[in-house]
Amino acid sequence: MARPDFSFETRALVRGLTPVCGIDEAGRGPWAGPVVAAAVILDPARIPAGLDDSKKLSGARREALYPGIMAAAQVGIGIADAARIDRDNILAATLWAMGEAVRTLTTEPALALVDGNRAPKLACAVETIVQGDGHCLSIAAASIIAKVTRDRLMIDLDTEFPGYSFARHKGYGTAEHQAALARLGPSPQHRRSFAPVAALLAR
Repeated sequence: MARPDFSFETRALVRGLTPVCGIDEAGRGPWAGPVVAAAVILDPARIPAGLDDSKKLSGARREALYPGIMAAAQVGIGIADAARIDRDNILAATLWAMGEAVRTLTTEPALALVDGNRAPKLACAVETIVQGDGHCLSIAAASIIAKVTRDRLMIDLDTEFPGYSFARHKGYGTAEHQAALARLGPSPQHRRSFAPVAALLAR
């Protein structure tokens, strides 16, 4: 099975574009909680082993890789909460979070490699890569950071808003989540612009 590699970054470095960051997000689809974006600048001499698309990794494996990425790379994180998602729409909130992630990097990148086909407006050059988390190591690293960060936030929200089982389903539209939503009504963390939540509010 193909694994992400450093070829996108290497081609950029040959062109004199350095440093290069990878950008990815987690949490566009859930009914509740924030969308989280991460920007990662890998050190070519210290790339952690085992990086891959976060969706292909177990939660335990993502947690194991997280500290190694944080120690060996520059990392920026952007978080768009449910209120921003409802106000701006999920795409705009995601792009804003990606921009925030880049702005929090300690070094300004010369090139941003972005997962997907839509990119935020950035001061640097931008290249989008469809399914980039499965092809590009910097984006794979960003996917892990974004996913672990968001999962941890949802576990914290489970304590703050008991009854919804956020720690288990992370805000995604499971049958358990749907039943809790019908029983308890939306919490402040629910995305009221999303159809299942909007339908409940409309009753």
